[in-house]
Amino acid sequence: MTLRLYNTLTRKKETFAPFTPGKVGIYVCGITAWDSTHLGHGRAAVVFDTLVRYLRARGLTVTYVRNYTDVDDKIINRANKEKIGWAAIAEKYIGEYAAEMAALGNIPPDLEPRASEHIPGMIAAIEGLIRAGKAYAVGGDVFYAIRSFPAYGKLSGKKIEELEVGARVEPNETKRDPLDFALWKASKPGEPTWESPWGPGRPGWHIECSVMSTHYLGQPFDIHGGGRDLIFPHHENEIAQAEGASDKPFVRCWMHNGALTINNEKMSKSLGNFFKTGEALKRFDPEALRYFLLSSHYRSPLDFSEQAISECAQALDRFYETTTRLGISASENKEVAPAASPSKGGEGEGEKRAIKAVQTLADKIEEVLADDLNTTKALAAIFETIRDLNRYLDGQPGHPEIHRWLQDAWQRQRAALHQLLGIFGSNPNAFRERCSRLVQATRGVDPAEVERLIAERAKARKAKDFAAGDAIRARLDVLGVTVKDLPDGTTEWKVR
Repeated sequence: MTLRLYNTLTRKKETFAPFTPGKVGIYVCGITAWDSTHLGHGRAAVVFDTLVRYLRARGLTVTYVRNYTDVDDKIINRANKEKIGWAAIAEKYIGEYAAEMAALGNIPPDLEPRASEHIPGMIAAIEGLIRAGKAYAVGGDVFYAIRSFPAYGKLSGKKIEELEVGARVEPNETKRDPLDFALWKASKPGEPTWESPWGPGRPGWHIECSVMSTHYLGQPFDIHGGGRDLIFPHHENEIAQAEGASDKPFVRCWMHNGALTINNEKMSKSLGNFFKTGEALKRFDPEALRYFLLSSHYRSPLDFSEQAISECAQALDRFYETTTRLGISASENKEVAPAASPSKGGEGEGEKRAIKAVQTLADKIEEVLADDLNTTKALAAIFETIRDLNRYLDGQPGHPEIHRWLQDAWQRQRAALHQLLGIFGSNPNAFRERCSRLVQATRGVDPAEVERLIAERAKARKAKDFAAGDAIRARLDVLGVTVKDLPDGTTEWKVR
């Protein structure tokens, strides 16, 4: 099936074909490692991790590069404030981010270069821009002259005339035009420095991604990704740098994910309305968080709320409940392989519908993911299948051969879904136990106290003191605990 991706540069969906047949190079802008990340960073990581998973599922060889900015004003300021080295600050938050992204189910990128490792390449690129007449040195600084690049603004749609409005030169500013941006910054006291043809200093932010992406992927490469907030000026400046000293295009397809919002306002540290990833992982199940981050189309804004994540956890619970109802063991998923049709075609309408739903699910998911990675429709297709499986199960299955086929086919399908989306691969019992512990912790429910009340209720019911039993059940209900009496006389409970 033809893959079509929305290209920010052309503002339309385009048929995607790799520059080198069978191989795809992807570069995604990573974090500036100066502080703990928020869930907006998590969304970008999950979106492009899913893209990589999908491309590999199509049989393509993918080289996935995501950088770390480990030299930056914010890192230096944080290091000076805490009176420790800038490298120690970067190392702390890089390690924290890597652990959090792994918890969200992300596969590590193939390459994770750091800006500090590529300073010589940045210096060489800046020298090339000066030779091409696109940059100039003054007072130990080097600036990119954006008016020397006529195509400036083609990604963001901004025009130089519009950018001039409100632009001003700061006191002692040495650049020739207020719109020019820094490629190299002269050293200042308390900052890390590297030797260069213009004196000691350090690179500007924008040059690092142009250099690292082309170093590992060549020019042009297939896909450059990141959040929409990076389109201008960061990605616009990357294009100017990479194409300014070359007659080659920089990137063939630009992909940008929408912002994660709170009350429809972009989540960001500058606004103070962010939800740290580490805090979220303590309060919510990581699989439910990943489901939430995939629940809206990647280009659309996604509004954060505890209710939304709770609904995602409930959806996962329905998925695992159906898996359990099919009689599938809680062991690991089977190796992915196509399942042949059952020799018995199914006599009841419920059987026929369930067989067809499982047989066609992979094609439905391929169809919607091939249309600009539409995970929203993919999830909808999965739960349409869940609905049909539950209807089949509600109808009291009558053919053991068909039931065994459905068990096997669904287990294989579940493994494929987990490989593709990074969700649906948990042990059903383990998922429920994780969610129960989180809810208990956040609501202050003491499991020992719940068990004690349930034991008291059992004694009251055995003594036929139903009023006392109902009163205890009401107390449990106040705690948010739902109890379920089983046929064998035992009682299950969970926190709503």
